[in-house]
This record gives sequence, C-alpha cells and structure tokens, in this order.
Amino acid sequence: MKPLLAAPLALLLAALPARAADHEVRMLNYGAEGGMVFEPAFLKAVPGDTVTFVPENSGHFVQSIVLPDGVAPWKSAIDQPFTVTLEAEGLYLYACPPHLMMSMIGLVEVGRPTNRDAVTERAAKLRPKLIMKAERLDALLSQVTAD
Repeated sequence: MKPLLAAPLALLLAALPARAADHEVRMLNYGAEGGMVFEPAFLKAVPGDTVTFVPENSGHFVQSIVLPDGVAPWKSAIDQPFTVTLEAEGLYLYACPPHLMMSMIGLVEVGRPTNRDAVTERAAKLRPKLIMKAERLDALLSQVTAD
C-alpha cells in the first residue's frame, strides 16, 4: 500500500467503533473440571462485551457475587439463558447459588482488575462455604492479571 494511503486508512479504521465480543459460558453438571462447573470458568473481556450464561443441564442459574463499582447486581432465572453486558472495568465474580458449596463459581476479568481487593476480601469469606473443590476459587484468582 502506498504511504499516502496508509495513514488515512489507519485513521479511518481507528475511528470505526470496536465491535463488542459475545462470550458464552455454559453451566454444566459435568465438565472438564469435574462436577458443577461453568465452562469457561475464567474469561477475559473488554468493556462492552457480553456474556451469555447457558444452562446445559437443569437446576442452574447465575448470580453476581462481587462486581466493579457502579455495576448493578444481577441474578438469572433458573434453567434460563441469561446475558449480561460488561460495561465497567474490573472483576465480575459469580456463582450458581444452589451449587456454591460444590464451588460452582466463575470469574470474568474486564480490562484492568480495578476491584481486586474487594474480590480478594469476599473470596476469604466464601472459602468456608466451599465444601468441595475449594481450590477452584484460588485457581480463578491466580489467573487475574497482575497490577
């Protein structure tokens, strides 16, 4: 491409709105990580992306546990797909409440992990409730980008 055309084309492409990604997280009785899981359990996204939680088996729903400042809490209906738009940077920690004791939890990192302290604090309070597979929580937190 000729240099005179490259610069205007680059400016034009930079001015176009970025297309938000649509992510799917499946709620499963059995998955690669064992019983009662979200797949994927950890997800990286950017502001504006959406996540659709899809119950592949009966008895699942999703509820936020810790969200970035200013984001309203959310909770889906049982056995129904649920879509959330990730509008703010930070960590979105969520669970399937009926299966929390089996560590059916997940985490989305959107941009910078601005609320890492809040998530770490809540994780400490969650650990005693995780009767089975409690190491899943630590595995999720270990994937968060370093500051």
